[in-house]
Amino acid sequence: MARYVVDVMPKREILDPQGKAVLGALPRLGFDGVVDVRQGKRFEVEVEGDADDDRLAEVRRMAETLLANPVIEDFVVTVDGVSEETPPPAPVEEEPSA
Repeated sequence: MARYVVDVMPKREILDPQGKAVLGALPRLGFDGVVDVRQGKRFEVEVEGDADDDRLAEVRRMAETLLANPVIEDFVVTVDGVSEETPPPAPVEEEPSA
């Protein structure tokens, strides 16, 4: 089974009210220094068989037809590999109180 990831983002010239809302909230929550936020969406598509150029082209057609609106959104399709996943962070041990 092959897994493809489709990342969809609003085009730069398109207003992103959700991104602006997040940008406005971050300083109020104590996160300083963030200059821009753009909010998009991610699709993980699993298809039968191995990853190849034909399946990649098919997923691109899915993105153009349904997953993204090419008029206002850009998208990138990549093959998702298990080795590329980021492992979860190690648990932090708290020091016992005295």
